[in-house]
Amino acid sequence: MTLIKSISGVRGTIGGNAGDNLTPIDIVQFSAAFGSWLLAQNKGNRVVIGRDARLSGEMVQGLIANTLVGMGFEVVDLGLATTPTVEIAIPEEKAAGGIIITASHNPKQWNAMKLLNSRGEFISEDDGNSILKIIDQGNVWYATIDALGSITQKDYLDRHIEMILQLPLVDVEAIKSKNYHIAVDAVNSVGGLAIPQLLDALGVKKIEKLHCEPTGKFAHNPEPLPEHLGEIASLVKDKKCNLGVVVDPDADRLALVCEDGEMFGEEYTLVAISDYVLKNTPGNTVSNLSSTRALREITEKAGQKYFASAVGEVNVVAKMRDNNAIIGGEGNGGVIYPELHYGRDALVGIALFLSHLAKSNVSASVLRRGYPNYFISKNKAELQPETNVDQVLASLRDKYKKNPVNTIDGVRIEFDEDWVHLRKSNTEPIIRIYAESSTQNTADALAKKIIQDIGNLI
Repeated sequence: MTLIKSISGVRGTIGGNAGDNLTPIDIVQFSAAFGSWLLAQNKGNRVVIGRDARLSGEMVQGLIANTLVGMGFEVVDLGLATTPTVEIAIPEEKAAGGIIITASHNPKQWNAMKLLNSRGEFISEDDGNSILKIIDQGNVWYATIDALGSITQKDYLDRHIEMILQLPLVDVEAIKSKNYHIAVDAVNSVGGLAIPQLLDALGVKKIEKLHCEPTGKFAHNPEPLPEHLGEIASLVKDKKCNLGVVVDPDADRLALVCEDGEMFGEEYTLVAISDYVLKNTPGNTVSNLSSTRALREITEKAGQKYFASAVGEVNVVAKMRDNNAIIGGEGNGGVIYPELHYGRDALVGIALFLSHLAKSNVSASVLRRGYPNYFISKNKAELQPETNVDQVLASLRDKYKKNPVNTIDGVRIEFDEDWVHLRKSNTEPIIRIYAESSTQNTADALAKKIIQDIGNLI
């Protein structure tokens, strides 16, 4: 059982002892600290909350909402809502901030509170540290009887979809003209409500729903990786669908399945959508250091500039703002399109991808073959608890100092067209190792070589 407090919120497994797991006491404590921080920002007392469909969600949501009411907040409760829907609602409601109740791709025993600022974006590291300090100090003020807050129920999905349809690059008529037949796997969470409604609004008349009941009983591992998507791959082929669409429990990650049942590749969700945006809107792009170099290649081919950020959505967004990027995201299928908002959003990703597919007038598999082909090997090196991880990374940086090295987030080393990215874990004694090459075998071999280097250092 686990409880992890971080600058972006708190996550853990439900049940057990307070302070060791995510219990009602921990939820109230974190809600109160966030509420105190919001009040100190002097941006009002309205806050937006929403949740994915996991089994503990309603319990966690009730604890958060009523804690905030006890502090005098006007709580706008979206109920079952995707992460990007909550993000969009915050500035629309002119709220001081918000909380998303989701453990993203983690299994059903997990839940989490993700904290947002008044722009509907994840809070910064400094803000997160301020909230953790409030928890340590336990200095929280609660409202008197005449100053208690309130809860208002609202549904923002219609507004979210309306804003997507208004985007100039979303071509509803082109999508309608193709009479697409699309399968959806929403792992029995909020995407099961949102994605079919979006597809209907985009003019997709034939939709195959797989695990679209928001029961929170995940039908398979909820992380949208190829090894978990065999069922929808078979459905796409059997039903002769044009495309398969897969989202994680809170619908901020998007994976796609080609008409032949092959994976489009989660790294290539962002690549394809960026290609479409770049063809229509010149500008810069951003992804994190662990994402495929294919984005850099298509960006430079378009005559624009690519920038790499540290891993984490808040870091990608900061780099996008600094460089006026028109599109960005992460290689896990997270698309950030600032024309709509600065947050990973599977819904806008679907709308842009279908516009691109329709106007390209080819199948998904043909579209995919048009992009540079790279393979990423994801590994980890096990360490002893007493290992000085920073020293290990410094030694590797020195060993490969003749290669291009980036140290903004761990160590990223380039080997001609290949690269390897090493990052330490904040929760366990491991180093995460991502390597990319033009074949899976060479990517695996590069990762293995780095793991051997680490073994020689410890």
